[in-house]
Amino acid sequence: MVKGNLFEKVFFLLNFESKEKSTIMFRTIEDFLNAWSYENQVTETLLRQLTDNSLNQKVYDEGRSLGQLVWHIAGSIPEILNRAGLELDEIDDSLDAPQSADELRQAFSKAADQVKEQVLAKWLDSELENEVNMYGEMWSKGKILTVLILHQAHHRGQLTVLMRQAGLVVTGVYGPAKEEWSSMGMTAAK
Repeated sequence: MVKGNLFEKVFFLLNFESKEKSTIMFRTIEDFLNAWSYENQVTETLLRQLTDNSLNQKVYDEGRSLGQLVWHIAGSIPEILNRAGLELDEIDDSLDAPQSADELRQAFSKAADQVKEQVLAKWLDSELENEVNMYGEMWSKGKILTVLILHQAHHRGQLTVLMRQAGLVVTGVYGPAKEEWSSMGMTAAK
């Protein structure tokens, strides 16, 4: 059993570090910002589908609600990057999520925008291999940026399941959603 907090457990299991240097990491700020821009656009497209009534949707009783999941996605952005030395406005995702889809969208958008501002202002390409203590391990700044995106993608997958259960429209992220195939003149894959 791996000891530590959730991030330590997840990234131990993923074995992100090779014995030499991190092999999965951003090496330029520009590459990160291009990826970050796309990832946020697709997340915001999904968040625009949310309704106040959908925010209580859960897969199981003890699981996060749709609203709490979005709150966690937004809150983890400053949590991760502030730990790495940047200065984003904190969101305490241990508190109950707002019950307004608009408030959740705004919290996510504000945090996502601050990432670009902070990374451009405080980090250089030449520093992306510099290491920072993250969750009891030394991670390169380039790896931290990679983890930030992968964390969002991981929870965005959960988000789409909850959205479908709530009867909301799900849009494609890395390919078309089921409903988008027909607009392309094709039958959805089984």
